Amino acid sequence: MPKPPLILAFDTSAAHCAAALLCGDKLLASVEEPMAKGQGERLLGLCAEVLETAGVAYADLTAIGVGIGPGNFTGIRISVSAARGLALGLGIPAIGVSRLEALAYGTDGVVVASLDARQDAMFVQVSGTLDDRDPVMCSLDDLPMVPTRGDPICIGFQADMIAALCNGSARAPKLPVAEATAHIAASRLGHENPRPAPLYLRPADAAPARDTPPAILS
Repeated sequence: MPKPPLILAFDTSAAHCAAALLCGDKLLASVEEPMAKGQGERLLGLCAEVLETAGVAYADLTAIGVGIGPGNFTGIRISVSAARGLALGLGIPAIGVSRLEALAYGTDGVVVASLDARQDAMFVQVSGTLDDRDPVMCSLDDLPMVPTRGDPICIGFQADMIAALCNGSARAPKLPVAEATAHIAASRLGHENPRPAPLYLRPADAAPARDTPPAILS
């Protein structure tokens, strides 16, 4: 009988460093540490701790799941670079998952997932419709069209306000970001998945950090 897939997933697209280990449908370990900076120094150590907790090694992994944003430019690049490097070294696939997908994971029906984009803006994705749409950056004044029938579920940044505008209801995410990322990555095993790439929905509006993150190669 084949072993269930073992997936390590991580996300550093916001002020956190999160990792989870999934074996089939069973969560073996999950950690999320609040962290405004320093994810580059912490990520691989956190992943090693998660693997050690479950008594497995990198060589046992079936795939890597990685959060590709949207969110913090440097944080996204750290995770995507780490996922690509691990996948290349281990000879396994790396599967990119957006943080908006992770927010919506496990919630049925029409879902409006939203993240704070700062500067009076937000990242929004509407899913569960006949024509699922790409994520966008917008404000409360120019939200993408949301079906008002069937009680749309709003999750994430300003969910209460978005729910009031689209005749929906606000809920919390079903799972922490790394756990949701692992489950979504598991659902994509066996499919053709492009190499993870940062999901940027806005141009950089600040000078590069002094500690420049690794470049993402095409």
